[in-house]
Order: sequence, then C-alpha cells, then structure tokens
Amino acid sequence: MDTALTERSTRVVSFAKLHRSSERRARGEFLIEGANAVRSALDTGVARTVLVRDDEEYRHAPLLDLARTAGVDVLVVTTRAAAKLADTSTSPGVFAVCDLLEASVRDIVGAAGPAATVAVGVDISDPGNAGTLIRTADAMGCAGVVLVGTSTVDPHNGKAVRASAGSVFHIPVARERDPKAVLDALRAAGFTVLATAADGEMSLDTADAVLSGRAAWLFGNEAHGLSPDLLAAADHRVSIPIHGRAESLNIAAAAAVCLYSSARATHR
Repeated sequence: MDTALTERSTRVVSFAKLHRSSERRARGEFLIEGANAVRSALDTGVARTVLVRDDEEYRHAPLLDLARTAGVDVLVVTTRAAAKLADTSTSPGVFAVCDLLEASVRDIVGAAGPAATVAVGVDISDPGNAGTLIRTADAMGCAGVVLVGTSTVDPHNGKAVRASAGSVFHIPVARERDPKAVLDALRAAGFTVLATAADGEMSLDTADAVLSGRAAWLFGNEAHGLSPDLLAAADHRVSIPIHGRAESLNIAAAAAVCLYSSARATHR
C-alpha cells in the first residue's frame, strides 16, 4: 500500500488551493471530487492526478486501475487530507486534478451543424444553476454553452461541476465577458438569438420554424433576468405558455422547457 499523504503534504496543500478561482486560472487546473466526475474526466483525457482516501482504495479500485492504465498518477491521502481537498461537508473519498476546460464561442459555432442550439447564460451567479444549465444543454444535444458577463460563475467551481453531473466534460463550455461580442459572433455564424419574455411576441408553441435551424437561447440572471438592452437585442422574444397560476419559471425550469423544444424541433 502506498504511503498516504497527510493534510500537510506540499501536494495536498497545493491541490486544495484550487478551490479558489484565481488559483485555477493561474495554474490552468481545477479540482473535482466524486467517482462520477472523476470517471468522466478520465474518459475525456483531462485528468492529470487522481487522489483517493486511504480507506476507499478498495471501493474505487476499478477507477484507480482505469487511471493507472491511462498513465494518470494515483495518490493516496489520509482522511484529514481528503477533508482538506473536499468542497462538500462529507468527503466522497476520490478526487482528480484536471486541465481547465477551455472552449470559445468560435469553437462552439465552428463545430455546430446546420440545425444546432447554443445555450447562453447571462450573469448566472449561482454555481448550481450554471451546472444544471450545462447538464440540461448536454441532455438536449446542444452544440455548447456560453456563460457570459463579468459576474458569471466559473464553470470549474466545485458546486457547478457537481450540478452538471459530469456534463461539463461532455459539452463545450465557453466563458466570455462581453454579451454583445457573443451575440455578434453567434449572428455571424447564422444563429438566431432568442430570449424568453413573459410578453414575447412569439410563443414557444409556434416557434418550431426558428428552432429547427441555428438558434441561441439567452437565459438571464436568477434575480433580475435579462437586461432591457439584451431583450431588445434578441431577434425574437419568446413567451413560455403558462397554464397555471405561477407568474414565471426559474432559470433551470425555463432552460429545460426551451432546450427541450429546440431538441424536439431539430431531431424530429
């Protein structure tokens, strides 16, 4: 059995610093936890080091074998070291240090087909919502996700990665600051820009002609939605029919409904 690294180990201390966004950007790496995330990272070839708690080696043996076969370093850590690495209250016992997932809007539109959907989250500050948007976009076959704005969450945030349920490794995710530049790039690539609005001039029920081509959905901040300028900049403002007494849907529900409608229109 390998000697377990303690919480004072230089490598453990260094890896734990990856909980900070500035450290992730500076080093080009991020830290993930949990067997599902680690397996997805290994499957896509971005894992560089796998760490396992010393009392979890047997349970995660197949995953560790997969890592070693791929030439990925496997390190054993103590319980206290695992707690230092964990971003959750209960450590899952297995972690990986991975290369940052770097995509651009150009990458996404360049690989998109003639009937493709892109999900654009604007100033999404909650990492759980960002991860759920990425997971939904992956499930609905989107070409990619763009997280836009100066206050948007880092998709490499631990909570965002967990909420994506591995999808952050399956679908290109770009992070951009300027919404206008993103809209210009999408339009230049032939995408129609859509925004959800309660009083939209187009109903989602009658939007199939638009959704069956290249379409980019804008989803706004959890508290404030899309700004008036971005709503005005969209090619169409689309209303989601609501048949009950709720006034609106939150971002996760709205994205699920809209992206499902796009998937239905492009894959039928």
